[in-house]
Amino acid sequence: MFVANRMTKNPITVEPTTPVNEAAKLMKRRNIRRLPVVEKGSLVGIISDRDIMRVAPSPATTLSKFEIMSLLDKITVAEIMAKDVVSLPDTATIEEAALVMYNEKLSGLPVVSSMGAVVGIITETDVFKTFVDVMGLADGKTRITLDVVDKIGVVKELAGIIADAGFNIDSMVTCKQASLAGHFEIVIRVDADNVDEITAKIEEKGYNVVHVAKIG
Repeated sequence: MFVANRMTKNPITVEPTTPVNEAAKLMKRRNIRRLPVVEKGSLVGIISDRDIMRVAPSPATTLSKFEIMSLLDKITVAEIMAKDVVSLPDTATIEEAALVMYNEKLSGLPVVSSMGAVVGIITETDVFKTFVDVMGLADGKTRITLDVVDKIGVVKELAGIIADAGFNIDSMVTCKQASLAGHFEIVIRVDADNVDEITAKIEEKGYNVVHVAKIG
């Protein structure tokens, strides 16, 4: 799953010489929180709503609205933008995007082509939406959660049990158990209202079914 298929394509951009007030109006009108800053076709920075709030006068100011707008018109994007921009190539995976955002504590990243042009924006909302899609949360599947010991053949055996019961696996996710060395949590989603037969056969094979629920 690639960033190029999940990002907002052809994002709105501004230039370094754009007045901050103009950038602020643009973000408000388009309901966006950040704007890549582009000069001669290349990414040179990024400006966010937080950057604008940082230079905007306090709500307690005695300045009139006109004076505030006039002040922000005199400040350019180049003066307040973040210049050390973390970006991703358009060939990156969504997992890479999530890891970079997590490590760098960022809520969004510009996506650039091999030529350095800004071709998209990937945000935490896009990552969340991908997670929802991968897990099939919007489709109302039944969720079976297992606690398993790490060993070869676990996935194959579980898939065989579910196939023998006449169902397909809609999604399967594994995650290491931080509190139990060598243990994994496996979450399986199947399109079935009653999974008693499946869970019984899974438990017959020695697996620990810790939770079963209909989602959605």
